[in-house]
Amino acid sequence: MKLQISISKHHRHQTPSTTMEAPAMMPPPSIKSINTSIKNEEEFRTYSITDTSERVIQHYKDMRTNQTVEFYNRMENNKYSFENGAYRRLMTIEEAFVELENYVDASDPDMDLPNLLHLLQTAEGIRNAGHPDWLQLVGLLHDVGKIMFLWGDGADGQDGYSPKGKQWALGGDTWVVGCRIPNEAVVFPEFNPLNPDMSNPQYNTKYGIYEQNCGLDELRFAWGHDEYMYRMLVANDCSIPREGLDMVRYHSAYPCHDKGAYRHLMKPDDYERIKWVQLFNKFDLYTKDGNNELRGEKMKEQLWPYYLGLLEKYGLGGKLKW
Repeated sequence: MKLQISISKHHRHQTPSTTMEAPAMMPPPSIKSINTSIKNEEEFRTYSITDTSERVIQHYKDMRTNQTVEFYNRMENNKYSFENGAYRRLMTIEEAFVELENYVDASDPDMDLPNLLHLLQTAEGIRNAGHPDWLQLVGLLHDVGKIMFLWGDGADGQDGYSPKGKQWALGGDTWVVGCRIPNEAVVFPEFNPLNPDMSNPQYNTKYGIYEQNCGLDELRFAWGHDEYMYRMLVANDCSIPREGLDMVRYHSAYPCHDKGAYRHLMKPDDYERIKWVQLFNKFDLYTKDGNNELRGEKMKEQLWPYYLGLLEKYGLGGKLKW
């Protein structure tokens, strides 16, 4: 039986940080165990300087060293701006998946499989649980922002071509730049002193550049595929509801939605928004299964036609701005 949920439409604007009154939202459905992996839930997201793979440790060291306010501003305003109709390439979602077929996330300690398989696993997990079709579509699209590697390079942490390419601005847990990095809420906090902003009195305090309770939409999370894909969806005027866009934009913000950091910067209605992100992340995490093979003929004949219909329904069919 599918859930029947009344969902508000997201506000459409070209500049995502514009402050607008948030629409009323229904509470998200309760979260049940949806683990399809052979691993137990407590075995996911285990980060240790002694047990985690060297590539993941180096990835987070690079992230903490390079993700600054200046870097965020450069990505937002120059390299990946959608302002005034700007874009880098016209491409269908199907074409984007072809580009992503051989991309493997250097920041993920749980799986060494192509992102396309993970996206299908997430979407199908949501679909099999009976959640709305817009949420299924979010499962399919949430990591597609890693397509930035087409225009990036190692210097900007967006090298998806080299086997050991730098990807510190493509994936990984994100934190808020422009204020103190919370030691208690991030993985590998020992790398926090490497961040240049933590030596800048403008950025290294509890509030930094932000006002108390300014709200989620005013915060700048470390630049990565989440923020880019959110902006891409807004720029293409899709009709995925706000709750779905929040899932795309904040699903890597584990210090916020998992550890409870930044409450001093959140508005009251942000807590309900975060609950939707938490619902989504159960599927993002616990459907990762190396034995769950969804590609090949099954994808071609059964899965892809269904998701093509959802892309059309939510305004994402045909050539899109990237």
